[in-house]
Amino acid sequence: MILDKFSLKGKSGIVTGGGSGIGKGMAIGLVQAGAEVVISGRNLEKLESAAEELQQYGGPIIPVQADMVIMNDIKKLVDRTVEEFGKIDFLFNNAGIIRRNPCEDFLEKDWDDVLAINLKGPFFLAQAVARVMISHKQKGKIINTSSLIAVQGGKRVPAYAASKGGIDQLTKSMANDWAQYNIMVNAIGPGWVKTDITAPLRQDKQRNAEISGRIPLGRWADPLDLAGTAVFLASDASDYMTGQTIFVDGGWLGM
Repeated sequence: MILDKFSLKGKSGIVTGGGSGIGKGMAIGLVQAGAEVVISGRNLEKLESAAEELQQYGGPIIPVQADMVIMNDIKKLVDRTVEEFGKIDFLFNNAGIIRRNPCEDFLEKDWDDVLAINLKGPFFLAQAVARVMISHKQKGKIINTSSLIAVQGGKRVPAYAASKGGIDQLTKSMANDWAQYNIMVNAIGPGWVKTDITAPLRQDKQRNAEISGRIPLGRWADPLDLAGTAVFLASDASDYMTGQTIFVDGGWLGM
């Protein structure tokens, strides 16, 4: 039956940035579909709170503190996941940050911080996870979090735009290299989502009105609006898809 292909029962993996926002929304969907999940991030208290909440949907849910700019943390995260579950079926590279400033005033430190967390970290975590999948000779799914800003550029977010454009290209590059190992690599490109990162924009009445008025569906997304796409890309239903970015943006890019 086709619905069986969407089940994640018996599958396990990692969601970075899983303590809140988009990552938490994705994790809820994955757990509801039957998966065992490690959620990671820098704030252990937030992770433990999210894990406790997620238990109502299934589990197990394992919170693991990790910073994506620290290579040893990446190794520990992957090792802990294998220790807990014996394998890694999927990775959601979702952790990310944003810094806002006009291009003429953008700081070098902000540029370096954003690129390190949004692009360098996801690559080396994906590399570490792919090595596990390859050594276990198993099918795998790696899903990166892109953004509509990857193709539109945005305002006052040059480093974020560059990092998300890079994620789209990195997704294609990894998909090409790892197809021979039956590892599929795709990306989800959220539109305007209600998260801590977008809170300043939603609190700015003028900017909020500009954004909301341009979304064909007429509303900002809830993190759970990303859950269905996450389940699809982690499941057997997407076994012939790789190197793609799926935009979940309420119709924004269609305008």
